[in-house]
Amino acid sequence: MRRARNQKTKKSVAKRFKVTGTGKVMRSHAGRRHLLAHKGPGRRRRLRGEAELPPGDAARILECLPFSR
Repeated sequence: MRRARNQKTKKSVAKRFKVTGTGKVMRSHAGRRHLLAHKGPGRRRRLRGEAELPPGDAARILECLPFSR
């Protein structure tokens, strides 16, 4: 996919998503920012790490990150 001329990176998207070396788009889990005291330890463990975006969503995110491919 060609990048539009003078297309800028959407900085809000760049802060929320990461593109791996193989091109997968990764996101963090929701619900891990605050109010963790009442969430169970298993739930907190499951919220660790990152999750891969589905291909349809990843295509939209990659349009906002023109320099990440």
